[in-house]
Amino acid sequence: MRTLLDYLGGLYELARLGVITGFRFRGPYWSWRLETAFGRGYPSSRRELLRAVLAYGAWMRRMRRGR
Repeated sequence: MRTLLDYLGGLYELARLGVITGFRFRGPYWSWRLETAFGRGYPSSRRELLRAVLAYGAWMRRMRRGR
C-alpha cells in the first residue's frame, strides 16, 4: 500500500530524474522509458497515466531508499 509520503517522495524522484535528463522528455532515456512502460499502448485516460507515473515515482523512491 502506498502512502502519501511514498507519492511525495516519488514526485521528488521524478523531479530529480527530470533535472538529471535536462527535462529532454523526447530524448533517448525518456523514449526508452515510455516504450518499456507503455509498449502495449498508453493508458486510456489521463488519470490512469498520471496514476502510473506516480506509481513509478513511488517505486523509484522505495528502490533508492532500500540501498
